[in-house]
Amino acid sequence: MIIRSRRFIAVLKATFAVVVWGASFIATKLALREVSPVVVIWLRFGIGVIILGWFVVRRKEFAFPTGRELGYFALLGFLAITFHQWLQVTGLLTAQATTTAWIMTTIPVFIALLGRFILKEKLGWDRIVGILIATIGVVLVVSHGDLESILLGRIGTTGDLLVLISALNWAVFSVLSRKALKNRPATQMIFSVMFFGWIFTSVWFVSFNHFGEIANISLNGWVSILFLGIICSGFAYIFWYDALKELAASQVGSFLYLEPLVAVAVAAVLLQEPLFIAAFVGGAFILTGVWLVNRRTTIEIAPE
Repeated sequence: MIIRSRRFIAVLKATFAVVVWGASFIATKLALREVSPVVVIWLRFGIGVIILGWFVVRRKEFAFPTGRELGYFALLGFLAITFHQWLQVTGLLTAQATTTAWIMTTIPVFIALLGRFILKEKLGWDRIVGILIATIGVVLVVSHGDLESILLGRIGTTGDLLVLISALNWAVFSVLSRKALKNRPATQMIFSVMFFGWIFTSVWFVSFNHFGEIANISLNGWVSILFLGIICSGFAYIFWYDALKELAASQVGSFLYLEPLVAVAVAAVLLQEPLFIAAFVGGAFILTGVWLVNRRTTIEIAPE
């Protein structure tokens, strides 16, 4: 009974993490109505560092990176937080929240491609077919099924392109971070990555003197930012890695298929983003393709 109870709690934690990550794209767009991307990123991950740091210390997992690890974690922090979030948050200025969520599900496709061209790993026919299917899905989603724009090469917005680059960037980060996951507890590794990323973002934030924007944030704006910082960058990561301790990585990874569906539902309610049949068809293509690509591997670091 105790084992079943622990597994049930793990399922709840994984579900919670994926649901709030799906809603994070909408919260980001709401926050962007009041402040610039760097302010959203700086406040969100400043709060996230505090939450994660408290848990890491409380669980007695805190440890300073060694001298050799400093550069490594600094690179991971820049890729995962500073650069990734700049691409994604700036992209959300013009990209729809639902489109962003669908595009981000393609990360396993990019990981497979990196494995093929950098690590010389074999793809196999199922992965090749999966990549092609997912690519068709992305084109359908960002074009809203407009065949004329597809034929003319006018597919999506600048924001969609930035989000697509952010998915590739997260794939690079995922590959590079495997070493850290083998040598350190996952929450400790994520805390170090988040801390270094926030430091880099702080330099950006201070250099361009964005302090004045904070005073103008409304109550609704703070609700969005606190949700992103406390829930999405704090508790969600903790719950995700707690779930990985109790369940198989492949089982936990399957929960990520819910993320874009949550984003679609929440965006329709809070942002009144229109629902396109092409988006659902394209989304089905993406999920099918990602399943084919990812069925023989596991997702170690959740994309968000």
